[in-house]
Amino acid sequence: MKFKLISLFIFLSFFSAKAQSFDEQAYKLNRMLNLIKTFYVDTVDEPKLVEEAITAMLKKLDPHSIYISKKEVQRMNEPLQGGFDGIGVQFNIFKDTLMVVGVIAGGPSEKLGIKAGDRIIIIDGDTVAGIGLQNSTVIKKLRGKKGTKVVVDILRRGVKKLLRFDITRDKIPIYSLDAAYMVDKKTAYIKLNRFAATSMKEFYKATDSLKRKGLKNIILDLRGNGGGYLRTAINLADEFLEKGEMVVYTEGTHQARQDYKATARGDFEKGRLVILVDEGSASASEIVSGAIQDHDRGVIIGRRTFSKGLVQRPFNLPDGSMVRLTVAHYYTPSGRCIQKPYNKGIKEYSRDVWNRYKNGELTNKDSIHFDEKLKYKTLKSKRTVYGGGGIMPDIFIPLDTTRLTDYYTKLRRKGILYQYTLDYIDKKRDSLLKAYPSFAKFKTSFVVTDAMLNTIKKTAEEKKILPKDTAEYQESINEIQLIIKSLIARDLWTTSNFYEIINVDDEVLKKAIEIISDKKKYEKQLRD
Repeated sequence: MKFKLISLFIFLSFFSAKAQSFDEQAYKLNRMLNLIKTFYVDTVDEPKLVEEAITAMLKKLDPHSIYISKKEVQRMNEPLQGGFDGIGVQFNIFKDTLMVVGVIAGGPSEKLGIKAGDRIIIIDGDTVAGIGLQNSTVIKKLRGKKGTKVVVDILRRGVKKLLRFDITRDKIPIYSLDAAYMVDKKTAYIKLNRFAATSMKEFYKATDSLKRKGLKNIILDLRGNGGGYLRTAINLADEFLEKGEMVVYTEGTHQARQDYKATARGDFEKGRLVILVDEGSASASEIVSGAIQDHDRGVIIGRRTFSKGLVQRPFNLPDGSMVRLTVAHYYTPSGRCIQKPYNKGIKEYSRDVWNRYKNGELTNKDSIHFDEKLKYKTLKSKRTVYGGGGIMPDIFIPLDTTRLTDYYTKLRRKGILYQYTLDYIDKKRDSLLKAYPSFAKFKTSFVVTDAMLNTIKKTAEEKKILPKDTAEYQESINEIQLIIKSLIARDLWTTSNFYEIINVDDEVLKKAIEIISDKKKYEKQLRD
């Protein structure tokens, strides 16, 4: 009893000392601010000073603990919450004019009859054409609280007078699922760009539709998916795992271990599954791919993922700003923490993907080295996997650095191809839809002609973008034709149709289709 009392006294003394030390540091910071406010020689922007102090503190912790100002909070949350308030158009500033390139289904603009190709000339009485319009200005004028109104005057091809629309702003959805279509009679390709609050609803809607077309197997594309909500990742993994199987667990110094397991039967616990990943697949993407790999449930194809295994919790501050503070690590079902080291500082941490490229890791599997001390085994087949550096795919597909020429890259980077597509569709939208009343017909019949290629080449020459030689131009033609056809499909129909065309030349997807279509190859990958 005496020993227990002594132990309790030591513990309470230690706890009290830690609390006192923390209070002293907090008082020290507050004292410093008061000294500056009272005695400093010049006027000081106190809110800015506090923000910079908070930012500096967080930089000393880890790369993912961040401060978010009041202005940034709403903008940051929009993609994950799945929507914002506005009029529901996709736009582009084309020849110094605000051009509608698409209307969002079910949005207020579509309901009023605004069409792709319309040009917005006046917003609330202010002329916006020919004034050097910027994207930020457009967003400021067209977005606003749900229920508020904006009046726009539109110039429509074939109509002499401006058309006036009184638009009542509404909630506009932001979609996280880019594409969902069948690649063969049993297999669907689904691309998710982030793990948002609406992602599962989008996933269910897409798969319900694809089931009617014979869906049994899924190729889930998480390349470039930087993550999002933990709960969405758990729910998606739950679709493929059996009840009671671990999806992920989290644990931190001040946060007890918390397990997240698959619940009731998911719709896709039995079919074949392939997940595509790359160096841009992070956080929630790594939770899903890690859980699938550890349970030997599906085949992972691509390149090593980003390596983010830290859990952030948002804390609201009194002025409406926010701190996202790292509170735990997350671990895959086999016990792997896939977070890469960050002890060399944020600058070096941010250069990791570039360093991978320099070291040849993105193009050569043999350049990838894992710490043998962080070796783990998958839960069923006992295959070797590693922690400490992302999810290494079961099948490595190198980055193809030879296919895209410098000429093609410049055309894309300077916006030549996108601007050409806008102009082409603007002039030929009606005739295109008449000639190709369905996407299926467009996909099989439309061809990017030599005349179209010559126009692009001439435009590029005017902007001093030239191929090194005839050979480089010839090498670029296939890629130019593919991207132009894809962009036209997107603007006439949907983003999913864009991917259905552009993916024709995707080596990672080709490998995925090869594996998922062959039962023996698929099962061999999950055993070896």
